[in-house]
Amino acid sequence: SPDAGPAGDRATSASRLAALKQIWTVILIFIVVIGGIYTGVFTPTEGAAFGAIGTGALAYFHGGMRKDGFIESVLGAGQTTGMIFLIVLGADVLNVFLALTQLPQELAAMILDAELTPMVVLIVILIFYVIGGCVMDSLSMILLTVPIFWPILAEMDFGMDAEDVKVWFGIVALIVVETGLITPPVGMNVFVINSMAKDIPIAQTFKGVMPFIISDVVRVGLLVAFPGITLVLVKLFGN
Repeated sequence: SPDAGPAGDRATSASRLAALKQIWTVILIFIVVIGGIYTGVFTPTEGAAFGAIGTGALAYFHGGMRKDGFIESVLGAGQTTGMIFLIVLGADVLNVFLALTQLPQELAAMILDAELTPMVVLIVILIFYVIGGCVMDSLSMILLTVPIFWPILAEMDFGMDAEDVKVWFGIVALIVVETGLITPPVGMNVFVINSMAKDIPIAQTFKGVMPFIISDVVRVGLLVAFPGITLVLVKLFGN
């Protein structure tokens, strides 16, 4: 309700200008990281490392972060990194299994023999992602399912080059998985949000995210109907 977040004092023009002067370092880090990646100065991984170092220095000199806060940040980053590496390890094991069994190729052959249209197959895959996104995080879903689904889609004719289909499917899949994370009745992210405000019924929380779900459905529908939308920036920066 509005009472839970009352409006604060109206900021003056002078205070707004003073606040803008304090964010130049953040803008500088953003420009260096993104600019360095797009100009080829460093890879995205190296850019992320540079950004982490820059924000760490910013937190130390301007944010007041000291030894205890630094140790807590390092431990948190270590836990998250360990979790990600376990997921990547599991995905690597799955990839070896798929390579040995030729399961993706067999599934692709079965679907081609069934003479299903590419769009029907894509919609079935997207529905699977919505359901899976309700109970799994997006990183796990993508790493574990793309090795299975991509060979199937690669054998189908979407009227685009294989590289364009790869980018298009990747963007659509990520959006759909994230939509699944807020989709009732088991949207994982909604339960996380609700745990922070336990006095609010879960049904009300789901009701609050419905406009976002509807907008995501419309967005995915547009991207599926008009794949060129996803490729505009890719073509622009690629050229």
